[in-house]
Amino acid sequence: MNPIKRLAGQTMIYGLSSIIGRLLNYLLVPLYTRVFLPAEYGVITEMYAYVALFFVVLTYGMETAYFRFSQDEKSSRVYSTSIISLLITSGGFILLATLFSGSIADSLGYYHNPEYITWFAIIIGLDAFTAIPFARLRQENRPLLFAALKLISIGSNIFFNLFFLIFCPYLIHHLSPDSFVVRVISMVYDPSVGVGYVFISNLISSILTLFLFIPQFRDINWKFDYVFWRRMLVYALPLLIMGMAGTINATFDRIMLKYLLPDQSTAMAQLGIYGACYKLSILMTLFVQTFRFAAEPFFFAEFKNQDAKLTYARVMNYFMIICVLIFLSVMVYIDIVKHFVGPAYYPGLKVVPILLIANLFLGVFYNLSIWYKLTNRTLFGAYVAVFGTTLTLVMNYFLIPVIGYVGSAWSAFACYGSMMVLSYWLGQKYYPINYNLKKFLGYLGFSVLLYALSEITHTSHPYVNYAMGTLYLMIFIIPVYFIEKHDFVRQRA
Repeated sequence: MNPIKRLAGQTMIYGLSSIIGRLLNYLLVPLYTRVFLPAEYGVITEMYAYVALFFVVLTYGMETAYFRFSQDEKSSRVYSTSIISLLITSGGFILLATLFSGSIADSLGYYHNPEYITWFAIIIGLDAFTAIPFARLRQENRPLLFAALKLISIGSNIFFNLFFLIFCPYLIHHLSPDSFVVRVISMVYDPSVGVGYVFISNLISSILTLFLFIPQFRDINWKFDYVFWRRMLVYALPLLIMGMAGTINATFDRIMLKYLLPDQSTAMAQLGIYGACYKLSILMTLFVQTFRFAAEPFFFAEFKNQDAKLTYARVMNYFMIICVLIFLSVMVYIDIVKHFVGPAYYPGLKVVPILLIANLFLGVFYNLSIWYKLTNRTLFGAYVAVFGTTLTLVMNYFLIPVIGYVGSAWSAFACYGSMMVLSYWLGQKYYPINYNLKKFLGYLGFSVLLYALSEITHTSHPYVNYAMGTLYLMIFIIPVYFIEKHDFVRQRA
């Protein structure tokens, strides 16, 4: 099969779990932003920032190491060594975090909720452990089973959120306190738990996911090869550094906001507004994440082909077109998109275009970064990511006290943009690929110009704005289609 068509097909299947599944998960945001005050949503935003950081620590690059070594080594040995390694580290993390949950909660300011730490330790530990089984499904090109398991996990999380945040409160408020149903509900539901039910729902989902993988564990020989494990770590540890740096770039602004905003009385509310509006870049984020799921094993598989570099350049071309189209679509229809969050969060809409382009830069960086994975120069990836992290921390430190969460958005823009440029420069030195930079910059610049025009022509009449937004989209799509028509028809053949 044509490799581009194969990648597109796998991306669509992975999208069933990543785009559709994550979209369903993101649809909880309208619920959260209407059930919880911005300060309460700030708690959710902060805690999941820590989850992202510790997940990277507990997987320590083993997913990519698994893909890399499965190409050359006996897959059963790679799998058993990887999964035993994660089992030991995840179990140890859960134990230590549970033992010290009280002191950790105190240090974060959650004096009365040490249970948050225990719940999240279990969530992170279980999700880290199941990362390798999910990676195995990707490596074996079993996207349908991957999608099914992901959707079940996400669906259970959504179900329990709806159960605890809508169904239980509704019954308690509309039925007699002495009724049998209310007495049963009161055994599992306590209104004072509040945002804790968001975390409990996630915990149930993570436990369910582990049970779903039990049949997949039967063919493991449970043999740990220490010498081989060390080889995997040498490859993976630079990826851990890069992963930690990347996660800091993506989430640490939400941790810093709590401490650096000048008005501490509104800090959690501001954090909640920023976290909710960050979600409005959902389409860009979901596409980048889904593409990354499918692209990593695809790039490794294509590496040995003679025309691999040409394939990588074409992939980047299509990727860029879709990302630019997502940016323009969201911004010309922002009057519709903004209803994704509650009205109390609208003051944060100004960061949406900045974050959309920032995530576009991040997606391009993921495409460009394949060179150091293919050439076993993962240390360069760590250097680039650490550079981005330094820029993120410095810019957030100086900008947040001055312009608040807008400073965090510009920090993300600068961070991902600089990482993209640096990765391109290094890649052209060690693994040159003939990317069409003029075309990419032209598409991006054209979309930004059309967005600016949509802002200038914005009126108080929503239907006029929708019509103008559609016109601007057509002005972008039609010339791009004719520019790409020849190559697109060739790829379909």
